[in-house]
Amino acid sequence: MIYDRFQQEAIDFINQGCSVVVSAPTGAGKTAIAEHVITASIAQQKGVIYTAPIKALSNQKFRDFRRLYGSAIGIVTGDISINPHAPVLIMTTEIFRNRILDDPGSLKQYSWVIYDEIHYIDNPERGTVWEESLILLPEHMNFLGLSATIPNIDAFASWLKTIHHKDVRVVIENNRPVPLHIFFQCHDRVTDKIDASAYHPGRPNRLDTLIERLESQGGLPAIYFAFSRRKTEELAYESRGHRFLAPGEEMRISELFDSLCRKYGLQDNASAKDIFPLVRRGIAFHHAGMLPTLKEIIEQLFTSHLLKLIFTTETFALGINMPSRSVIFDDLRKIYGRYARNLKTRDFYQMAGRAGRRGMDKEGFVYCRVHPAKIRPEEVRRIVFGRPEEVKSQFNTSYATLLNLFGQLKDRLLDIYPLSFHFYGSRKNEQKEAARLLAAKMSLLKELGFIKDSALTDKGDFAKAIYGYELIISELYDKRILQSLDVASLGMLAAAAVFEPRKYQQPPARLPQGCRQIKQASDKLYEALRAKEQRCRIYPVSKKLWWHLSPAMEAWMKGEDFGRVATLTDTDEGEIVRYFRMALQILNEMREIKNLPTEMKEKIEKAIRLINRNEVDAEKQINLPVLAPPETGQT
Repeated sequence: MIYDRFQQEAIDFINQGCSVVVSAPTGAGKTAIAEHVITASIAQQKGVIYTAPIKALSNQKFRDFRRLYGSAIGIVTGDISINPHAPVLIMTTEIFRNRILDDPGSLKQYSWVIYDEIHYIDNPERGTVWEESLILLPEHMNFLGLSATIPNIDAFASWLKTIHHKDVRVVIENNRPVPLHIFFQCHDRVTDKIDASAYHPGRPNRLDTLIERLESQGGLPAIYFAFSRRKTEELAYESRGHRFLAPGEEMRISELFDSLCRKYGLQDNASAKDIFPLVRRGIAFHHAGMLPTLKEIIEQLFTSHLLKLIFTTETFALGINMPSRSVIFDDLRKIYGRYARNLKTRDFYQMAGRAGRRGMDKEGFVYCRVHPAKIRPEEVRRIVFGRPEEVKSQFNTSYATLLNLFGQLKDRLLDIYPLSFHFYGSRKNEQKEAARLLAAKMSLLKELGFIKDSALTDKGDFAKAIYGYELIISELYDKRILQSLDVASLGMLAAAAVFEPRKYQQPPARLPQGCRQIKQASDKLYEALRAKEQRCRIYPVSKKLWWHLSPAMEAWMKGEDFGRVATLTDTDEGEIVRYFRMALQILNEMREIKNLPTEMKEKIEKAIRLINRNEVDAEKQINLPVLAPPETGQT
């Protein structure tokens, strides 16, 4: 294989035994470097861990690598465990962090860990997991970090070199193999310049204008990014007047869609029937509110080159290998946290990088729909032509991580903070506040009885296995409320722990009988916990239990079909499946706790069996055969 300069440079460093961090644009070919690590490690009978930020990417890598390496590949996520002792093991970063803390001996056979999308370390909600796993990385393991373009990559690598006392090399590539040509639609005029003249009054931007340009200039297939689920569907239906497929292609995509629906058990699904009139025109939408199996069907149709225009949210850009000729941005603003803000330059290029298929296109096209009332020309230029944002630490260690570390380090665990990227790159006042927060969490754990006489209590041993929901569930366990629950109530509790209501989403008017008492008890415990966290100035405070999915979970565990269950909540179908799978992850974590009462363990195992079926069974989905991947060169 002939490698590009940056790929060969990274491979040379790897062959010398160095850890490597690679910063390169989306679509430049970073995966080829990861494949070299895997191929070389298998030949040397050494193991590799491959971590990814989202399960969709983990699943795709499992399929891609299994096609290349066969039985050498395994996967472990919260809801899937296939070939869990394989020499090449794909997992979410949370699972890897948990392994380091809970079972470090299981990592002895693995000499490399590959972090895909390592810039995810600055994700506000989950970035601390990347940082913790990098700080606690076993000494015998080297790492390969694959990142989008970030300007402070040298400082990031220098931090890693400092804390691990090993050779960490940086490889930077700023050029894309397929260059991008960027256009702007403003007042319904399409131009490759954005200045005050483009803002001269004119008619509103029309979708038809853009689609007609794509058709006439060979810009299809195209990925259209919109930043809400509803918007993706509205735009898809707005474009249904266009027919992108010849009669023969219409017949082929109709037959393929029907075949895939039967394979995934969606032949009678209402959502699949609703999207079919779009699909036969070469159009589709794709977002997290759809059933995972229906999303996968859409992805496979896009891979087949028969889908010409797909309207999707930004998660479609996160590492998933679905390149196109063109990318369209519905807006250059999106919600970050609770507020609408201008797109970050790094996020813009993560999505724009899907344009231009290596080995197929000479250039990729990016179209930005500019809304003059929302954004000024200089802001547009800053997003599109500005410097990508630096990665910043989000270090905020969870209670479960602290309990695990306390079991190994006792009070010396407070020494973990000076090893963090936050400490490495922060001002003195920020360092002081982060150290205070860590100490406050430890103080609260002792006050609540998770730690006593320099040892973990039974409650502490229970809590250290449940990442993210440890305090409230452990309090229920300590009060023996958890042990008294029946099987269905355990499932409803797990769903309540993971559920995040949308803005203005109301709980059901009437809760199932089985969860009313535990809701009352958990609400009382939560208010006491929150008051103590606020007193200690701990933020963010622990998550409350939300019981919106209780009727749906109870019906599912009774064996109702998914169509019926979906009518019991206003939560989207895909979200129901996602939350049920997350509930399974909590129950799986609880099941593995040592010294768990036998009766309780049996109830947990039964709850897992009742939940993990049909649409919720992720392992069944990932084992179904898929269409061959597109021939697009390196990714």
